[in-house]
Amino acid sequence: MQTTINETVSFDGVGLHTGVPVRMTLRPAPAGFGIAFRRVDLGGQPRIPAVWDAVVPGALCTKIAAPSGASVSTIEHIMAAAAGCGVHNLTIDIDGPEVPVMDGSSAVFVAEILRVGLRALDAPIRAIEVLDRVEVRNGDAMARLDPCDHLEMAFHIDFADAAIGRQDKTMSLANGAFVHELCDSRTFCRAADIDAMRAQGLALGGSLENAVVVKGAEVLSPGGLRHHDEAVRHKMLDALGDLALAGAPLLAHYTGVRAGHAMTNALLRALFARPNACRIVTASPALAARLPGAGLSRDDAPRVV
Repeated sequence: MQTTINETVSFDGVGLHTGVPVRMTLRPAPAGFGIAFRRVDLGGQPRIPAVWDAVVPGALCTKIAAPSGASVSTIEHIMAAAAGCGVHNLTIDIDGPEVPVMDGSSAVFVAEILRVGLRALDAPIRAIEVLDRVEVRNGDAMARLDPCDHLEMAFHIDFADAAIGRQDKTMSLANGAFVHELCDSRTFCRAADIDAMRAQGLALGGSLENAVVVKGAEVLSPGGLRHHDEAVRHKMLDALGDLALAGAPLLAHYTGVRAGHAMTNALLRALFARPNACRIVTASPALAARLPGAGLSRDDAPRVV
């Protein structure tokens, strides 16, 4: 059955790129609603559906906008949390232009979603089954979807800094794997890039407390890495959040090679531009049990410091 959260939960923080203080509140929503943001600080409180064709260009993040121009950026971490916890319907009220960065991962969002729990709704889960390979490329970057009976992901990154270097990871995202393996992995950057980003008006809310900052072989953030391959795990976290904009759980094997937010969105656009490349299916109990949030409980919540 489709789900929503049991009760309202709020988060206070700052936007990673804007540095603007913001409050974000997750509210239960009815079956078939999907996930949508509501800019409660703007006149008329415009609603912005979290779907692939609402994505507009955004630097180093995923940004969605309504026809009125109202927008919300850096939505990927909360979208990953919702998808990874199996939340299908949600209203997200926000009083600023960017989702709060929290610790740079999805862990705080996941912990609160699992704390309040999910409520089953009287409607079946619809999933998107990929039927044929769809691929997009840009130089040496690539993103691809292949048929699969659940969601799998493979990702490859390659950075000059030895603290990151070459990293590869492949995993199934069935049965809570996102919560157990990926949700606490933080966004990362090179120390050499920080001044350039800030000169462009980016990373204004970034700090060593909400991002992994590396310099050569050194990790500058206190406490070091949470995983030896935290960088590629975070890229997978981002990819799950971006794929959640498909509007329903995907049954596919996703491969990303140096892929970022724009490329994953281009992949969804390519998928839906081919009518025979996918189909909507009603999830049987067996299929529902293979979806990312299946079987999770409060006991699975990540430890948040």
